[in-house]
Amino acid sequence: MQELPVVNQPPKRSGALLENVARKLRVQSAAVLTPLGMRPRHLVALTVIREHDGILQRELAAELQLDSTNVVGLLNELEAEDLIERRRSLSDRRLHHVLLTEAGHTKLARAERALEAAEASVLCGLDVDERNSLYALLAKATTPSNEACMEATYAE
Repeated sequence: MQELPVVNQPPKRSGALLENVARKLRVQSAAVLTPLGMRPRHLVALTVIREHDGILQRELAAELQLDSTNVVGLLNELEAEDLIERRRSLSDRRLHHVLLTEAGHTKLARAERALEAAEASVLCGLDVDERNSLYALLAKATTPSNEACMEATYAE
């Protein structure tokens, strides 16, 4: 039987592939974070706090895109594990600075090593250079300037 030519093939789309990789990463990440007593939201919060070398609680809420009630609950969980410390601002008693404790730095480092292994497992089909390229491309695709570009494209 003779094969028919494929006509009007849709262009390659990345969405389904990215969703598949993201799902696999979520499953593997949960598997390595759970034994550490962490959830992804803990990891994200600790990472943001470390990146800022401490942050105001309301700024953390804005960066995590969470309302203040949810941030308070999240910080209560982290504080109960001695991973963060909240300090009142000396200039404005209504404000709280959130800082990582030594235990927070240690647990975050352990989680990052575990996540590195999980990511390597999911992306095992890529060599180191390809993984670095993938990271660079994803970082570029999610920069604010590109978000503005996307908004402009869809507004037309």
